Amino acid sequence: MRAIVDRLEGDVAVLEVDGDRYVDVPLAELPQNIREGDVLDGEPGSWVPNEDEKNRRLAQNADLMSKLFKW
Repeated sequence: MRAIVDRLEGDVAVLEVDGDRYVDVPLAELPQNIREGDVLDGEPGSWVPNEDEKNRRLAQNADLMSKLFKW
């Protein structure tokens, strides 16, 4: 299962799970120093950051933005 940290609200993270639903998860159940936009793999109770996928998505977004604004 894959999740993206959509936003942080107090002591809860809102995760977009598998691109089709949103789940509220207490920050205590997630890896430390989690931030909006982080990609997580696993399942409830055992989420692991996926830095490679996060970096791939950031690069893809930068490429799309450069094409959109012709930087």
